[in-house]
Amino acid sequence: MPHDSILEAQNPFNDIRALITDLPGPDEEASARTIGRESQLIKPPGALGRLEHISMWLSAWTGKSPPQVIRPIVAVFASDHGVAARGVSAYPQSVTRQMIEAIAAGGAAISVLAQQAGAGLKVYDLAVGQPTPDIVTKDAMTAKACVATMAYGMEVLAEGTDLLVLGEVGIANTTVAAAIALALFGGEAGAWTGPGSGVSGDVRRAKEEAVAKAVARLGEGPHDPLTVLARIGGREFAAIAGAILAARLQRIPVVLDGFAVTAAAAILHQLNPQALDHCIIGHVSAEPGHQALLDRLGKSPLLNLSMRLGEGTGAALAVLIIKAAIGCHAGMATFAEAGVAGPNI
Repeated sequence: MPHDSILEAQNPFNDIRALITDLPGPDEEASARTIGRESQLIKPPGALGRLEHISMWLSAWTGKSPPQVIRPIVAVFASDHGVAARGVSAYPQSVTRQMIEAIAAGGAAISVLAQQAGAGLKVYDLAVGQPTPDIVTKDAMTAKACVATMAYGMEVLAEGTDLLVLGEVGIANTTVAAAIALALFGGEAGAWTGPGSGVSGDVRRAKEEAVAKAVARLGEGPHDPLTVLARIGGREFAAIAGAILAARLQRIPVVLDGFAVTAAAAILHQLNPQALDHCIIGHVSAEPGHQALLDRLGKSPLLNLSMRLGEGTGAALAVLIIKAAIGCHAGMATFAEAGVAGPNI
C-alpha cells in the first residue's frame, strides 16, 4: 500500500466521516400522520405558525404521532481554553470551575430554567482546570484526542432522553467559536468576534487579534471541518459535535443553544449539509456572530430575547415552546370532535 494510503487509512477522523456520510433520515410516515391531524384541528391551516412545524419536526425525528417529549435532558459541556491567558474575557478562567459548581448547586440560570422546562440537567466536566493550548500558537487537540472527545460527547445519550438540549460553559469559548466560524466560512475576524462576557475596547481588539491569528495559523483555506475542530476548537466543541451526531444516529431531536453550541454544530453541517436536520435552534444570541452563523446554516431560531449567557439557557427556554406545541397538537379538538364547521374550501 502506498505511504499516503497508509496514512489515510490510519486517519483518526475516518470513522467520524463514515458515520456522517450515511445518516438516517426522518420518519416520513409519522410526520405525515401528524400533518394529517394538524389539518383537522379547529383552526385555520397554519394559524399556529411555527408551533405546527415543531410538532411535525418532532414526529419526524421521534417516530411518534402525536409527538411526545417525556424526558428532555439539558447537557452542559464545560472546558477551559489556553487562549484565555491573552485576556480575551471579562472574567478569570477560574470562573469555569465556579460556574459548574453553581450549576450543580442549583444556583445558576440554567439550573432554574431547566427546572422550569421540566428537564433533567447534567454538567460534563471536560478537564476543567487543564486548559487546551493557546490556539494562537498551538493546536487545541490532536486528531486522536478530538475523536476521543467526540466519542465522550456521544455517551450523553446513555442517560436516556427523547429531547437533547445542549449548552456549554467555558471562559474564552466565544473566542474559540469565532475562530471556528472564521475558519469555516471566511470573512473578517471582527465580524465574527463579539463582546462575549462583556468585553470592549482594547480587550475586544485583543480578542479579534487572537481569532485572526489562530485561523491564519491554519494556512490558506478552505479548511477541513474536523481539522478545524481539532486545531482551533476546544473539548466542549468536540463533545457537543459528538452528541449531535449520536442523537442523529438514534433519531433523537436536539435543541441547540447559542453561538458556541452552534459553532460546534457547524462542523457537522460543513461535512454534510443534512447533518443538522434533527436540530432546532432554541434562540439567537445577542453575540453578533450567532445570527451570521445561523444565516450560513439556513436555520431560524425560535426565540430572540437578546440573551448571551450560554449554559444552554436559551435552548432550555425553547423547551417550553416545544412543549406548548405538543400540547396544542395533542390536546386540541378536531372539527368533527368539537362539532365545528370546517373551511368551505
